[in-house]
Amino acid sequence: MAETRRYDSALRLAKTRRTRIRILDAARELFLAGGYVGTTLDAIAAHAEVSQQTVYNLVGSKATVFKTVYDVTLAGDDEPIPLSGRPEFERVLDAPSARASLVAYARICELLWTRVGPLVRVATAQAAAGDPDLRAFVETIETERAIGSHNIVRALDDRFGLRPGVTVDEGADIVWTLTGPDVVERLVERRGWSWVRYQEWLVETIHHGLFT
Repeated sequence: MAETRRYDSALRLAKTRRTRIRILDAARELFLAGGYVGTTLDAIAAHAEVSQQTVYNLVGSKATVFKTVYDVTLAGDDEPIPLSGRPEFERVLDAPSARASLVAYARICELLWTRVGPLVRVATAQAAAGDPDLRAFVETIETERAIGSHNIVRALDDRFGLRPGVTVDEGADIVWTLTGPDVVERLVERRGWSWVRYQEWLVETIHHGLFT
């Protein structure tokens, strides 16, 4: 009997996860097609073929759905593994030199922007129009980027040592600024830089700011 209950529980969890993924996939499509303001929970529920209450129960409000879509898209899946624990970031932390670490980090910048760039563009454009949910979202992801930049620079300082006169806080500000979505959009999207050229520039510029 206990084995049957465990089996039934596992089936329910698997079904719930599939439904949640379907909701997030539907929401991503609608957010990218119609923007945040133009997308409703009713539309997300209908597109995912579930009730609005199911969307609330499995994900949350529209603002929570948008942030969850961003987080899952950024990670590449819905596994509860932080970015810092994924192989791409482990390569940054395990690289044999500061420059090699920055090369690995620049590759991550391309990977993450390719994943979430369209969502970020939707959010920043409509946040500028005054939507409070999106203003809070943009502030949250910028704070998360700042924390991630600080963690990376602190790890680089621990392993290789920053150049004299540069603190971890200042170094984090440099990385946070140079990897900002506005910089990527200006150079890659507007000026037509290739990702290879952008990565080369990013590595050289950060390396100069932190180590030379």
